[in-house]
Amino acid sequence: MIGSSSYTRTSTTQAEAAEDYNNRNSKSEEEDEEVELKEYRMSEVKHNNGASGKPIWVTYGGNIYDITEFIANHPGGSEKIILAAGGPLEPWWNVYRQHYATDLPMVLLQKYIIGKLSEEDQDQLEQEMEALLEKDPYALEPLQERSELLKVHSHEPMNAEVPHNQLTQSYLTPNNLFYIRHHHPVPLLSDVELHQWRLKVDLTALDPSLPIREFSYEELKQMPKSTVVATLQCSGNRRGGYNESKRTSGTSWYQGAISTAEWGGVRLRDVLLACGMKEEQAMKLNLEHVRFQSIDGLKASVDLEKAMSLRGDALLAYEMNGEPLPRDHGFPLRTIVPGYVGVRNVKWLDSIQLAPSEAEGAWQRGLNYKTLPPSVGLTEAKNVDLQKIPAMQQASLFSGITHANVVANDDSSSSSLVEVSGWAWAGGGRNVVRVDVSVDGGEHWTTAEITEGGNQKVHRAWAWVFWKATLPKPDNTAESMVEVCSKAVDCAYNVQPQKADWNVRGLGNNGWFRKKVDVDSSSSQQKQ
Repeated sequence: MIGSSSYTRTSTTQAEAAEDYNNRNSKSEEEDEEVELKEYRMSEVKHNNGASGKPIWVTYGGNIYDITEFIANHPGGSEKIILAAGGPLEPWWNVYRQHYATDLPMVLLQKYIIGKLSEEDQDQLEQEMEALLEKDPYALEPLQERSELLKVHSHEPMNAEVPHNQLTQSYLTPNNLFYIRHHHPVPLLSDVELHQWRLKVDLTALDPSLPIREFSYEELKQMPKSTVVATLQCSGNRRGGYNESKRTSGTSWYQGAISTAEWGGVRLRDVLLACGMKEEQAMKLNLEHVRFQSIDGLKASVDLEKAMSLRGDALLAYEMNGEPLPRDHGFPLRTIVPGYVGVRNVKWLDSIQLAPSEAEGAWQRGLNYKTLPPSVGLTEAKNVDLQKIPAMQQASLFSGITHANVVANDDSSSSSLVEVSGWAWAGGGRNVVRVDVSVDGGEHWTTAEITEGGNQKVHRAWAWVFWKATLPKPDNTAESMVEVCSKAVDCAYNVQPQKADWNVRGLGNNGWFRKKVDVDSSSSQQKQ
């Protein structure tokens, strides 16, 4: 591990989850006193499970909700929420504890309330929950691998970003400070389980006579090794900026859900070729997708062209910054698909499959990673044909400001100077060729100096660049605060827009990065 520090949990623990459950249940009882709700037995709830055209009912905190109309709008995908059909939500929210991080789930549920559960059945459910809460699925999280500097949004599952003042301290992000985006508890493999673990590769769509190959951890490490320096970024990075104008669904990241590492492993191309891949034949059969599935059930896919390209540098990684993958980042094996959004870089890899269509599931085909029009809110998503909206694959173009300070000018006759520095990154391997910086809200621009990362291979620029600029403090401002902005330009001459279109999932915010600076002092104020 690069660097080390203790890590202390300060957010939702198992006990707090139990307390939250009890508090919500108490609130539900208070609400029941205000509105008379029809009482149902659990047997009636179980009957309404969506089968054979029946409605879909669920219970939570003693209330019953008909969520039939909400299924298509569920941010986690319809196949996830359907697991609770005809039963309680509590056992599922015990795993997906991000539901406790915000009041949005309860706000959305409230409009679907139709009744209350009988007292007898609710008492039985509470007893079952008490037993369930004794078995904490998050009890074995790798707490000691995580830096105490991480800005934590939720502990269970862990979602944490790099603080802005640490983001550009090192070109390669230390392993324990690398941003963390989890959907579930972190898998833990014992030594015995690691010895038994096999990566399964299925190319039977190409030729039914091909066997499903299995590779052990040691067999993969014996194959020719490749390394690639690549930046990964969560698709929802800077979602917090969207939330300033209108609420979105998901973690309210600032700018730190992005990090860079040197990844080591075996080329995805080499593994596919070893299993009998014939790219020309696959093209004739319209086998255009390579699917990945993780140990924890996440499913995602990328195009075959990227998977097989010598210049695409797609990797099955078992090392991160020269050390074995930390558990938080995919041990024992993960995909690295440089230039693509973070979710395609599947952690805890279990299997690979060649297919004529993209992966099934919420992370590829559902609402999770699709950018809807700005006119569509969460409750209107059911009216959108998601199959007509492509899943996010190649990342866009982004920049961020990590430091901005006012300093004295050596020339006493001139005004003070504003020193600004930060990062920029483009997906798809597109080189960042310029970063422009403004200290007057975008009225005038100065080109920054790219200090690191500017010498990457053409169209294989998988990692970010660092930049800096020094600009004169505006003389014509009467305000103590000025707005510093950055916008990047890539080698296709894409330019960050002044403002990105809002979307309900808060994805892909690549508008100008903006930061407020106090020009009357040497301190800067971060715009949150």
